[in-house]
Amino acid sequence: MLRRLVLTAAASVAALSVAPVVAHADMGPLPLPTPVTDSTPDRLTVKVTDAGEGLDGTFELECHPAGGTHPRAQDACARLDEGTWGRDTFAPTPADTNCTMQYGGPATAHITGTWHGRPVDATYNRSNGCEISRWNKLVPVLPETRA
Repeated sequence: MLRRLVLTAAASVAALSVAPVVAHADMGPLPLPTPVTDSTPDRLTVKVTDAGEGLDGTFELECHPAGGTHPRAQDACARLDEGTWGRDTFAPTPADTNCTMQYGGPATAHITGTWHGRPVDATYNRSNGCEISRWNKLVPVLPETRA
């Protein structure tokens, strides 16, 4: 019994010795937390190939405020701001997804840059129903293809 009491006391002392220090009234005011600021701009490079005449090219898209060389910067930024709540806007189609076997044309796109402080490196194509849907959800960031 005495041994158990000594072991419990030793464990309690060890646990308390690594516990965080708490504030006391005699310590004075604690500093306020520093506000988190998003200093990384929302800036993307959108490269589109084989989408059709007048749709291909490499475009810079800046948001907040909208700008860059993207032909529909304001609309593209608004679309991205809608986002997909709780999911990565640029996430690929999960590997185990069943997709319809349809072909939406040879268009491909590659988006790189930073969105909401996170790096973006996403590729798009129109090789099946899932990829066509994924592409269409990003119009007007990506062009509406003619295929």
